[in-house]
Amino acid sequence: MKIAFQMDPIGPININADSTFRLMEEAQARGHELFYYTPDQLAYQEGRITARGWPVTVQRVQGDHYRLGAQTEVDLSEFDVVWLRQDPPFDMFYITTTHLLDRIHPKTLVVNDPFWVRNSPEKLLVLNFPDLTPPTTIARDLATIRAFKDRHGDVILKPLYGNGGAGVFRLTSDDRNLSSLHELFTGFSREPLIVQKYLPDVSKGDKRVILVDGEAVGAINRVPAAGETRSNMHVGGRPEKIGLTERDLEICARIGPVLREKGQVFVGIDVIGTWLTEINVTSPTGIQELERFDGVNIAAGIWERIEARRA
Repeated sequence: MKIAFQMDPIGPININADSTFRLMEEAQARGHELFYYTPDQLAYQEGRITARGWPVTVQRVQGDHYRLGAQTEVDLSEFDVVWLRQDPPFDMFYITTTHLLDRIHPKTLVVNDPFWVRNSPEKLLVLNFPDLTPPTTIARDLATIRAFKDRHGDVILKPLYGNGGAGVFRLTSDDRNLSSLHELFTGFSREPLIVQKYLPDVSKGDKRVILVDGEAVGAINRVPAAGETRSNMHVGGRPEKIGLTERDLEICARIGPVLREKGQVFVGIDVIGTWLTEINVTSPTGIQELERFDGVNIAAGIWERIEARRA
């Protein structure tokens, strides 16, 4: 198959952690032809969806992990699969790429389905499952956020469309910084904030469960660094081997059919204790860590589902 990857620049990636690299590596091993471009090179041109990028081959040698062919402009409708793999922020630039890729899907299979990526961002899709999630409020209004904090005492405040642990604050019952943080966030963004009841179980880790076509295939535990509330690996969280609990499987059984119906082939959900906190569909990570811990080739499983769809 001809496969295009829409992703952030390939040069700086960590080949031992980056899920996109592992997907490229597996696709290449399966005989597929790879093309790489960055989101700023995606375009609509008089009815065609085009991208300017490079044929690419990859190898597991850090610092020498890719080879590019000559830069060329391609018509993405001529590809079998396009991967939507750039990292958030989930802003209007990101959203515009989903609108453009919508125009070639599903004749060209876009993974994950761009319509539902656009309509199911990480911290909003979970609202469909209120009984699985901790108490949550989404608001821009300070009075609403303050009332939530007064009810629950110890809370987590973060940008609604943030990622990688950026801008995440824990506010304890006696913390007096809410007004200042609200002023800071609303001063540079028109987006709402999300506030959730703090879950003490986060000290034991924030579990990332990987689902492929709606089915749970494994999990890793991300343990916060000493003195940190955030467990994201971007900010020093330590990945650990962990299994799936009955509660994890219950959560996946509830959300899996929804993800499959919406064409979300590769998804990573976050579970703290017994609570679902996020459903990551934009550019989930974790398959390399899971492969090292459990010896399961998740990338191969993802490609098997995609190859079956194309067949």
